[in-house]
This record gives sequence, C-alpha cells and structure tokens, in this order.
Amino acid sequence: MNTDTQVPQIVYRVENGVAWLVIDQPAKMNAMRLEMWIGLAEALAQADADPAVCAIALTGAGERSFCAGADISQFGEKRSTPADVLYYDHAVERACAALGGAQKPTIAVISGICFGGGMELAMYCDLRIASSTSRFRIPAARLGLGYGYGSIELMARKIGIGPVADLLISARIIEGAAALRMGIVNALFDAETFRVEAQSYLAMIGKNAPLTLKAIKRALIELTRPEAARDIGAVDELVAACFASQDYREGQLAFREKRDPVFTGC
Repeated sequence: MNTDTQVPQIVYRVENGVAWLVIDQPAKMNAMRLEMWIGLAEALAQADADPAVCAIALTGAGERSFCAGADISQFGEKRSTPADVLYYDHAVERACAALGGAQKPTIAVISGICFGGGMELAMYCDLRIASSTSRFRIPAARLGLGYGYGSIELMARKIGIGPVADLLISARIIEGAAALRMGIVNALFDAETFRVEAQSYLAMIGKNAPLTLKAIKRALIELTRPEAARDIGAVDELVAACFASQDYREGQLAFREKRDPVFTGC
C-alpha cells in the first residue's frame, strides 16, 4: 500500500496487538475511492494473516469524518460502462465481505460523519465505538437510490427492524447520543477524550487471548448464516483449541497469582 499520506488510501499500522486500518482522504470526508475499496480488502487480509494481531480497528483520518461513503466524483470515470460498474461493485462487495468475514474481531472507531457507505462499513464491524460528535445517516431516500435487501438484512440483524426502518424511511441524521440509544453504537465517549478512550478500549481487547477472540468471532460469523448452513463444529474445534492451549494455562496461573495474563496465541 502507498505510504504517501497525500494520496487517498487505506493506511495500515499495528499497535499493541491491534491492526489499525485508517480511511485516509480527509479532504473529502474520507470518502472511499475505488483503489481504497481494493486496499481495504488487502489490508484486512494482511491483518488476518498476522499472528501479532488480535483485533482490527477501522477508523477515519482526522476528527471530522469516519467515512462519508463512496467518492462520487470518481463515478464518471470508474462507473461509465456496465463492465466498469460490475468491477467497482465487486470491489465494494469484496471489501465488505472481508470486513464481515474477518477471523478476528473488528471494531469501527467513529468520529464525525458516518454516512451512506461509511455507515454500511461500520455495520459490517462486530463493534462500533463513537465520539459524542458522531452523526449517522443513510440518505438513499433523499437521493432516489434503491437500498438492497442484503444491506437491510445486515443492519436489521445488528440493531433491529425498528431502528433500521427509522434510518431508511426518514433518511434523517442520527446524533451520537441517539445512536447509542438505538443500538447503532456500543459505546459513546466525549469528543475531548475520544481518541484516548478509543485507544484504551482497543488496547484492552489487544491484551485478550487471541485464540479465544478467534473462537468468539467464528461463532459470530456462524450466527449471520442461515441456521441450516451454520458450521457449529468449526466453532467447537476453536473452543477446544482454547482449552488445549498454553494461553489457557497462563490465564489460570495469572488468575491465581493475581496478575495480568500474558498471552501468546498458542
């Protein structure tokens, strides 16, 4: 991935067991360009393959926006033919599928605007934590856009049919406090301390047992599938691996010694 921060991109870094994926186009409220959709899928694969990573955080550059959705200014060039549209849509679908199917827990760290496709990215994450200044909106009904069944099903599964109906039918802006009440976000922090609180929250997750987190994430993935298609055996195998691990023994020892455990993922 490009390391020139002036170029719209997905910036990747690892801190304290957490892979941070930063949507970096602040001049356009972190709108996603085609190359960024492609880069997001690549970054997620990199984080999934890294044994030093326990969890994945998705955030936006700066404080004004998490993500304003797709960069529409590209559409004339990148979505001008049926083949272009198909390629673009596949890149978006691949990024969203990689986010929802990541083997490790994913957390959206949201400050400012979280609109349209940006909100869809946040909803594909397992958890969403936000600043009190955050704002959420799906403006499809104000743009004449059709909203696909798969996206509606995803949100309804995460936050319920009532809140999703409100979001889509009203197309209104939901402020941070209301988003917390509606279940759109799992935790809300004051804007002044948000980045510190978010770092602390992610660092706490990064200290947890990697094998346990992996087993939990696989269970969450299976819950998104039709009941008949769920692979409960795969979850059971991961749970068994936890009990057979050195980390399980370390966790017990640390509990007895009244200290923090030091997990290694094996």
